[in-house]
Amino acid sequence: MSDASLNSDERIRHQLRLALVSGIGPLMRQRLLARFGSPECVLAASSADLQAVSGIGPKLAKQISQAEREIDVDAQLQLCSDNNVGILLESHPQYPPLLNEIDDPPGVLFTRGDLLPADRLAVAIVGTRHATRYGIKIAAQLATSLANAGITVVSGMARGIDSAAHRAALEAGGRTVAVLASGVLKPYPPENVNLAERIAQQGCVLSEAAPTMPPISGMFPQRNRIISGMTLGTIVVEAAARSGALITARHAWEQNREVFAVPGPVDSRLSHGPHQLLRDGAKLVASIDDVLEELGPMAHETQREDGTTVRVPAEVSLNDVEQKVLQAINVQGSLIDEVTTTSGLPVHRVLSTIHVLEMRSLIRRVGGNRVARI
Repeated sequence: MSDASLNSDERIRHQLRLALVSGIGPLMRQRLLARFGSPECVLAASSADLQAVSGIGPKLAKQISQAEREIDVDAQLQLCSDNNVGILLESHPQYPPLLNEIDDPPGVLFTRGDLLPADRLAVAIVGTRHATRYGIKIAAQLATSLANAGITVVSGMARGIDSAAHRAALEAGGRTVAVLASGVLKPYPPENVNLAERIAQQGCVLSEAAPTMPPISGMFPQRNRIISGMTLGTIVVEAAARSGALITARHAWEQNREVFAVPGPVDSRLSHGPHQLLRDGAKLVASIDDVLEELGPMAHETQREDGTTVRVPAEVSLNDVEQKVLQAINVQGSLIDEVTTTSGLPVHRVLSTIHVLEMRSLIRRVGGNRVARI
């Protein structure tokens, strides 16, 4: 049976069942789908055919073959329904489009709260669990500035830097997304249960793990690819030489995303990670202006809650007049007279503002009297 002939409920069940088979990580899932074409074909494959896939032994082949009988998908669906947990497949409109572009996207995301189109304009802030007062202060300042600019803050809700970033974004009235290594109904660490509730109300808590799954050590580096994968860039604030935050940074580089690092005292072991990233080519961050200047045009135009659209992250720092003029210019090109009429501004203000937008590489000339958004 082809995937196209299945109804939505059947697709969800097959995707869930495959996602819940112990031992199938994101890369193995990609191999299986490349070999068999769809989750239902994977689950229906013979043990011999399954073992022909690299990394599949008799034990895992048996688990896959028995998944239809052993994994109670209906119980999981009921659990999600009873606890207001959303289920996003890769084809779901709320599934983060940037995440769909990485080599090993999660087949299923479980969510508490909602992902919005505005969350496509997102930056990750990650760092050590053993943060200093300096690290907490800088993480909070960056998260506050990002939230005030309308940029969603993404992190892993761990102790230290992650929690500071989430809390600061919430307190600034912005959106934040927590990516867990445990299930969304088993938030970790335990002291962050209340924080998870606040994030679910003002953003989203998500995981590729089953909703009630406890944290497993191997899931932490695996979830880091989601943090970097659904964001335009990752900021590292305080990290020891072997910190998980450096794994997130490596994922970001592999996913062709920007990596930023906050410098720290040279005699602090928590500066080793950021300083190594800076030596490797990460961009130094002192304020979010350093971040916005580095982020280029987005692959997916984002509509903000105020109705304006963003194509280049630096647009979020524009003043009201600059924003009016920019929104009056389309990608194909607009006559300056049309920009003046649409924006409702005097022509001299429009002309001076167009010059500023050109200088900031947000628009370009496409003729003597015509401009276009980048």
